[in-house]
Amino acid sequence: MDLELNGKRALVLGANRGLSMAIAAEGATVFAAARSRDKIADWAQGMENVHPFECDLSDLAQVDALADQLLSDGGADITVNNGGGPPPGTAQAAERGQWLAHFEAMAANLFHLNTRLLPEMKARGWGRIISITSSGVEQPIPNLALSNGIRSAVVGWSKMLANEVAGNGITVNVVMPGRIHTQRVDELDAAAAKRTDSDVAEVAARSRATIPVGRYGKPEEFADVVTFLASGRAGYVTGSRIRIDGGAIKGV
Repeated sequence: MDLELNGKRALVLGANRGLSMAIAAEGATVFAAARSRDKIADWAQGMENVHPFECDLSDLAQVDALADQLLSDGGADITVNNGGGPPPGTAQAAERGQWLAHFEAMAANLFHLNTRLLPEMKARGWGRIISITSSGVEQPIPNLALSNGIRSAVVGWSKMLANEVAGNGITVNVVMPGRIHTQRVDELDAAAAKRTDSDVAEVAARSRATIPVGRYGKPEEFADVVTFLASGRAGYVTGSRIRIDGGAIKGV
């Protein structure tokens, strides 16, 4: 299937190997942005259509510098909004300063960046905006209050924006990964093991047992869904929340 990504320009935030390479493999030029440019350069060696950028989403000056650089060269057709998660903790323990700091990095600065890139998409009559949240926006995950709350704001923004720009040929969607086997999941399992004085392997086994498919997801399985949403073939999918969780969410 031709995903019609050849020649498109994609900005992937919180760029990791799986997501960026999946989109680049379909012929798109990928601007891979993360806090460490060197880490991207390591896995992107030899990939002429992947261009690493350094951007800390908590730093508005860096966010604006990234937007300026992209806009000076034609903007982006696709944005994949992705970033690290906040530390675990309960709602009653979260302090005001934590809410503000993490909201800025995970939501406000993302909204600002996409707003700056939107005019070029509208002028071309084509665009894809995909925000990676978490299954916690649909079924709150225990001890992840900051993540559940802030990512839910991203869902609300995405739905509003989808309605506003659908007539411009721009789709806006949210993907909700469950337990995809990444470093973040390993860190959460380790934190849970420490909190409950358990073995990490036991914690991971209990977690997998709650997933109907019986395992954590593979990063490439997640990347393939995001790549489809970024493609020309997904032009009638907008304002949607898509689960990639092996059936872990129990609600309909």
